[in-house]
Amino acid sequence: MQQANESRDLISLHKGKTMFLEVPTWLNKYLSKLKGHKRTTPLVTPPPLDVILTWLGAFLGITAIALFAQEFSVPIVASFGASAVLVYGVPDAPLSQPRNVIMGHILSAVAGVSTFLLFGLTWWSPALGTALALVIMILTKTTHPPGGATALFAVLSKAHPFYVFNPIALGAVILVVIGLIVNNLSPNRQYPKYWF
Repeated sequence: MQQANESRDLISLHKGKTMFLEVPTWLNKYLSKLKGHKRTTPLVTPPPLDVILTWLGAFLGITAIALFAQEFSVPIVASFGASAVLVYGVPDAPLSQPRNVIMGHILSAVAGVSTFLLFGLTWWSPALGTALALVIMILTKTTHPPGGATALFAVLSKAHPFYVFNPIALGAVILVVIGLIVNNLSPNRQYPKYWF
């Protein structure tokens, strides 16, 4: 019944005749983008060795960060979990390369800390810090999606400038170093594809 009412909203009744509302061309073009395209390449499962190495890298990388955090009483930043997925799960991806992982996190941390120091924690400052981090990463060609969470956490946790170095820079370097060791154990992988 509700579905019938919703579809009736798209129809105008005028003098007993049913007339369809015309959708503006710009809206039709915009909505047609939501359809997407047909996949041209199949989804591929990596070889078993690569799956095992992916698990091993993620386990070792996050374990190293957790041990360091416990030893020095610093927080574990959730964005490192997403970085582990990229570095160990898709090491060939441009967003997984050391430049993007390390600089993406560092620049995002700077954006988040700066936003907090300038504006404090408001209803809009977490969004500003995250958006600023994204723009900085795009302009410096260091885009690393978990960096957005790094900036968001900086504002939400009221981080101080040292947050940029510890846990962020140090954690990103730990993930990359373990990625260099573990990813290259596979004959199917080469990490990094490039440094700069």
